This record gives sequence, structure tokens and C-alpha cells, in this order.
Amino acid sequence: MMKAASFIAFLSFAAAPSAAFVGRNNSPRSRVVPLKAFPYKIGAKTEGVLINNRFVVESLQKVLPKDVNMSEIDLLRFALAFPDEIEAEKALTNAIQWRQTTGKHIVDSAREAVNKATANGGWENDIVRDSAPHAHVINEFITPKAVITTSTEDGDLVYVIRASQIDDKEMMDKCTVEQVCDFFLYAKEVHNIVANQRSAKTGRMCSVLFANDISGVRKAPDRRFSKALTSSSDQYEDLYPSLAGPTMILNLPLVLQAFVGLLKPLFPKSVQERLVFKRAPVLASLKELTPLSQDPEIRLKFVREVKSLLP
Repeated sequence: MMKAASFIAFLSFAAAPSAAFVGRNNSPRSRVVPLKAFPYKIGAKTEGVLINNRFVVESLQKVLPKDVNMSEIDLLRFALAFPDEIEAEKALTNAIQWRQTTGKHIVDSAREAVNKATANGGWENDIVRDSAPHAHVINEFITPKAVITTSTEDGDLVYVIRASQIDDKEMMDKCTVEQVCDFFLYAKEVHNIVANQRSAKTGRMCSVLFANDISGVRKAPDRRFSKALTSSSDQYEDLYPSLAGPTMILNLPLVLQAFVGLLKPLFPKSVQERLVFKRAPVLASLKELTPLSQDPEIRLKFVREVKSLLP
């Protein structure tokens, strides 16, 4: 029972997309809750989605400050999550406030890193990793063995995390909760930039699919690491609405597979709607996640496995 409780404690934060750490003094004064957790189908055409939400997008363009650079796709994601233009404007205003104050250094670093990483027409991942907040400390623990982003054949991003390969206790002995939250938020900002660029360029709405691999987990996370993630997860929908696709909990231990129905209520409602519990044999067969970026054949098998698991 203790092991089961530990897994449940882990799962309760693993499925919630990590985002900004916002202390009491920095929290948006009037939080707006998204009406739709997943407002478009995977693979939806960008033009069609824009046409269906043109009225709200245009209303957001009118209230956008002149010194804020946000694309039509950026605004479309707020329109999708908040079909009511007043609610959409409130949500956008809160996000802009964060981007201009508490999160400015994260937003600026991510934009600069993506520009440099794509300057030669490809993707230089080391540039992005080394530009992350507190990378000189955190990159020692959060490596491509444990955390990686790849793409499906259709162009969606797949954010894969294998928590068993993160020495969270040692990391949190060297880092603060705020530093770890900044690091993960930077990753989400990079995802946001890439996804929106792809949505505009390919004509297909790009989503971020979350793959939480439970392989090898034998205990609950360090309480400080858990706090870093749980304290920030609520902010993800505020800052990046309509970006997250399905959240997959993969390779759940047999002892808990029979209790999936009891586990779902432990997650935030916005996550419950996107939650998928599945076995992923290709992913489970990997000793670490590095092959997903280095071996084209293994990566192809994995992304096809991911596609087969989508609801």
C-alpha cells in the first residue's frame, strides 16, 4: 500500500504540465479559468480554426499593446480557450503582464535561443539547453537521458519525461524551487514558439503531447521537486492556453493499472479531459531516452507508437 501511495503521489504531479512559478505577490490578480481544455482536434487546419474564431482574435488584436509582439496564432490559442471575448481579453492581459515582468527574462531567453538554434536552417539543441535559466546547475540532472522533446511525423511536439532517471533529491539540494520552475517554464516557452511557428508555416495546428514514462519509478519524488512542479502547474493554462494536447501516463506498474478509474480524479479537471493511461512497449524498452534523438529508426517507432495511443 505504501508503494501504491507513492506512485499515486507521483502521478498527481507528473501529468500536470509544469509551468511558471508564481509566488503570492506575483500571481495574476484575477485568474481566468479556461472554458475548454482541448478546444480543437489533433491535426486541425490552422486556417479553418482561425476562421471559426476570427471575431475573438480580432478583438484581442485591438487590445494588444503596441510594444507586445504576439502572432495571430498566439492570440488564436487564447480565443480557443476563452470563446467569450471579455474572458479572452482578461486572460491575455494577465499573460502579457507576466511576460513583461516576472517572466520577461524567460521569454527573452527562449526567443533568442530559438533564433540562434534555427539560424542555419536546422535545430541546434545544445544552444537551447545551454540558454535555459540556471542551466549550469540543472543541466547536470535534467539531461536527454530523462527529458527530451521530439516530433511526430505530422509535426506535433512530444515532450517525454522519465522521472526515474532524474536524481531529484540531489538536484533540489543544489537548486531552489523557483530555479527549477523557471527552467521548466523556459522549456514550455520554447515549445510555444516552435508550435506556433509550425502552425503558421504548415497550415496545421501544432500541439504539445505529454508522455510521462513511469518506467523505473519506485518512490514518490523529492517533496521540494514535487512542490516546484505542483506550485507551477496551474499557471500553464494561464500562460499557454490551447497548447497542450493529450497527457499520457505510460507504462504504469501492473499493481496500479486496475485502479486507473480511481486515479483520474486526483488530477486537475483540465488534465482529466486529456488524460490517457497506456502501455508503451517501445518506450519501455529503452534504457534511457537518448536514442529518441540519436537513432532515427527508434524515434520513428516511438512516434508511431505515440500516435497509436492518442484518443
